[in-house]
Order: sequence, then structure tokens, then C-alpha cells
Amino acid sequence: MKDASEAFAERVRAVIGGLRPGEVVTYGEVAAEAGAPGSARAVGRLLSTDAHHDLPWWRVVTSTGRLVPGHERRHARLLRAEGVSVTGGRVDRVRR
Repeated sequence: MKDASEAFAERVRAVIGGLRPGEVVTYGEVAAEAGAPGSARAVGRLLSTDAHHDLPWWRVVTSTGRLVPGHERRHARLLRAEGVSVTGGRVDRVRR
């Protein structure tokens, strides 16, 4: 039997793993779709762990479109490679 945190991690992995190239969502949208509305920070913490580096983390941004602090250059480069417009450290338009 899985504990709640393992189940949450699995659901988050499924949501993020299902994002297509060029598709950008917020941490809050991921949390809501994973069945845990209001858990945007938990999604961020989960993505910051080594166990989840295989996920397309760059397709997730803050509610204001900001890129991951400290990783803005890489984040922007990966998004731009998928055709997403990034200006001033923010995604111009979050789309789903």
C-alpha cells in the first residue's frame, strides 16, 4: 500500500509526463490536476528532487509565468526549443 506522499508523487508524475512539447502549465494547475488543489509548493518541492529529473520540468512555471529561480537560462532555453516565447524571465503565455 502506498502512502499519501507516494500516491501524490505518482499523480504529479503522470500529469507532467503527459505534457506535450510546447505545453506550459503552472505548479497550481499540476497540483489541481493531480487531485491536490492548493498544493503548488508541494509540486515544486517534488520537482526539485533528484528522483524527478527525468520529467519535463521546464514545462511547469509559476502562476505568473516566472521561470524556476536559479535556473532561468536553462529553463528559457528548453522552452524556446519547444517554440514557447519567453521574455524577461517569464513565459509570455501559459497555455494548456
